[in-house]
Amino acid sequence: MPGRYAHLTPSAVQGALAESLAELRCTLELPEAYPADAEAEAAAVADAAAVDGSDDARPDLTDLPFHTIDPEGSRDLDQALHLERSGEGFVVRYAIADLAAVVRPGGAIDAETRRRGQTLYAPDGSVPLHPLVLSHGASSLLPGERRRAYVWQFTLDAEGAVASTTLTRAWVRSVRQWSYPEAQAAIDDGSAPEEVALLQTVGPLRIALEAARGGASLNSPEEEVVEGEHGYELRRRTPLVVEDWNAQLSLMTGMAAADLMLGARVGILRTLPPAEPDALAEFRRKVALLDRPWPDDIDYGEYLRRLDPADPATPAVLQAAAALFRGAGYAAFDGEPPAQVEQAAIGAPYAHATAPLRRLVDRWSLAICQAAANGREIPDWARASLGELPSIMQESGGLASRLEGGAVDRIEAAVLHARIGDVLDAIVLAETKGGSRVQIADPFVTATVREKADPGSRVRVRVESTRIDTGEVALRLAG
Repeated sequence: MPGRYAHLTPSAVQGALAESLAELRCTLELPEAYPADAEAEAAAVADAAAVDGSDDARPDLTDLPFHTIDPEGSRDLDQALHLERSGEGFVVRYAIADLAAVVRPGGAIDAETRRRGQTLYAPDGSVPLHPLVLSHGASSLLPGERRRAYVWQFTLDAEGAVASTTLTRAWVRSVRQWSYPEAQAAIDDGSAPEEVALLQTVGPLRIALEAARGGASLNSPEEEVVEGEHGYELRRRTPLVVEDWNAQLSLMTGMAAADLMLGARVGILRTLPPAEPDALAEFRRKVALLDRPWPDDIDYGEYLRRLDPADPATPAVLQAAAALFRGAGYAAFDGEPPAQVEQAAIGAPYAHATAPLRRLVDRWSLAICQAAANGREIPDWARASLGELPSIMQESGGLASRLEGGAVDRIEAAVLHARIGDVLDAIVLAETKGGSRVQIADPFVTATVREKADPGSRVRVRVESTRIDTGEVALRLAG
């Protein structure tokens, strides 16, 4: 039933949505203000020498023009890049924010970050992993600022394969912060500097290598929450190609991190088991019913890469493919590596090592990799606490998923409130126990109708009611 939201004005809808999002934060018991002792510790270390003494041997690479590429308006900038040609191949430098230099093991920041696990993103404000004086300030790779970083240097051959890798803690300076649209436009029109423009050469080479090793990715349109003039809105966003190129540098770094930790026989991997034969068979059956058969002579990664984004059946294919990417986890080890070391979607062992401002585990990965790459002892703090990380990351990941899902549900209910009684065009994504999952074209909303319908088919749905307080939407097939 529509209940108390039956006849709200647009401004009242936004008020109800703000109230509902605030209630969601309370229900999920999200962390609130950073503890005073951790804030004080962050203020003290922000402009001080590194807490671990690493500044004494830190080389100065600030003459290299690093660049960051992130979503528009980002302040927690973890990565900066610099690419150049080297003979037939390339040199890729990837700088990652150095949090081990400012987080004292056993201190107040360390304790609070272990409680939080990762930065949580919500439409009405994020919950940062670190105090903002660090994550938006002294440790963020902001343009024009001298910053501590782990600098990965990859020598690539002409095909983009890694020939050698080094890892150094250094001083770096980013010269520009690019948004994805800005970087894409500059690369397309030829105005980007070479250290950024080479992404259009190195990125496709790395994508080809991903295909060769059997990696796969779901590059599906995103349901993006934006804050417009009249409140929160939903927008269909297809990732730009520069985002994929940029992501390939992060994947390359994560694979190098996994190799270093496996060689040192200590570390933590991000794992994903291969899809079960039954899941592959079911996926093959579903896409055949969609009249988009999966050819026997290519793997599912190549099949997914060949999908046409404009094909109306593609959303249903991607929905079916999601079942192949289940079971991700973290595997910590000190001695014998785990039996399952591969991240199946990547097609190689992989570790999280490129987002330490926003993800706790990366601080451990980077500290272990830096020691392993330079023949040094693994820091005691990292080795002693490895076993705690899988549960911390799994719990915080589950919380992030519940927050994202709950927020999107409530915004969808608010967006559709003004369309109650309207009939809208949609595509059926999948059958569910209670009906069918559909994707409405405009507004870009995913919801469930009560009736069964064939996946991939175009349908019309009537909006019967919405509940902004719970995110519930009632739809029925129309005609």
